[in-house]
Amino acid sequence: MKFTYKLEKKEKHTEARLGSFIYNGVKYETPMFMPVGTQATVKTLSPEELKEVHAGIILANTYHLWLRPGEDVIAHAGGLHKFMNWDQPILTDSGGFQVFSLANPKDITEEGVHFKNQLNGDKLLLTPEKSIEIQNKLDSDIAMSFDECIGYPATYEYCEQSTKRTLRWAKRGKEAHNNPNQMLFGIVQGGNYEDLRRMCAEELSKMDFDGYSIGGTSVGEDKPTMYQMVGYATKYLPEDKIRYLMGVGDPIDLIENVIRGIDIFDCVAPTRLARHGHAYTKYGKINLKNAKYKEDFTPISDVCDCYACKHYTRSYIRHLIVAGETFGARLLSIHNIRYLTHLMEDIRESIRNDTLLEFRDEFIEYYYGEKHE
Repeated sequence: MKFTYKLEKKEKHTEARLGSFIYNGVKYETPMFMPVGTQATVKTLSPEELKEVHAGIILANTYHLWLRPGEDVIAHAGGLHKFMNWDQPILTDSGGFQVFSLANPKDITEEGVHFKNQLNGDKLLLTPEKSIEIQNKLDSDIAMSFDECIGYPATYEYCEQSTKRTLRWAKRGKEAHNNPNQMLFGIVQGGNYEDLRRMCAEELSKMDFDGYSIGGTSVGEDKPTMYQMVGYATKYLPEDKIRYLMGVGDPIDLIENVIRGIDIFDCVAPTRLARHGHAYTKYGKINLKNAKYKEDFTPISDVCDCYACKHYTRSYIRHLIVAGETFGARLLSIHNIRYLTHLMEDIRESIRNDTLLEFRDEFIEYYYGEKHE
């Protein structure tokens, strides 16, 4: 089921955008944070729990689902929605990021990327056409073009060659795409070079994708460089299409990149941090494994409406984490995702009121410790 993005408002003082789309009769607003369900599940959480924390779109991983259980199994189940019992939107990434982390530079060719199956050692080739074919069968609502993810730092010459190849791959993938119910997004690469980001954004825009992603960020660069890369791309993208920043989820990065015109984000951070005992709060991240929480009988956050904060204390969750009990990771995952979806709600309200810069400054004051718990 395709949905149509509607740009509803631009913030007066920034490039921030308030948007919406209707899916299965339900209105979803952007900017939005998407939890990551790598293996067709957001780790430790049920679909019902995800809805309770106001998750909208969730992301599933093309590479991992290709290896296990295989796209044909999921197609025979009726697609990802039926397979994982999720009746809200699903975005699938292209598999490119995972493949490039496994491949050597010599294994990246014009045809695609050669690499070894991490599960059994088989030799595999992932091409733009194959990535799209897998995503077509998964039947997600949003599919991603297959791109070459450029690391940081990288030379201008490498970035130029790689970006041009990403554009050729985008064209091939678009020609191979044949699921009429599925949107297809192009991915802007170009490293930290404005002329390459502009070239890539403008060429992808000519191909008229359903939406656009910004890739090659959060790959080792510092925050100012990341924000610069995003700004280089968004200024050359169509205003009437969704803009997606891939793999970014640190709270301040969500705010700063909304300011630069981003609509949707994804990141594994909230559940990964939860499994290690970390929780987001208004006053920054806390590590519940610390001894000072052993007899702390307050909620993780007294301003959070999630199930974990309503029913359990820091002391109890610390006990679960220290004891290696999965329920502790579940409770912190519930809280951390709700923290980020609530942050996005606050961001949307600030855009409505044209007060996003003031919101950012107040957030920094609390989160980074100038105001204390």
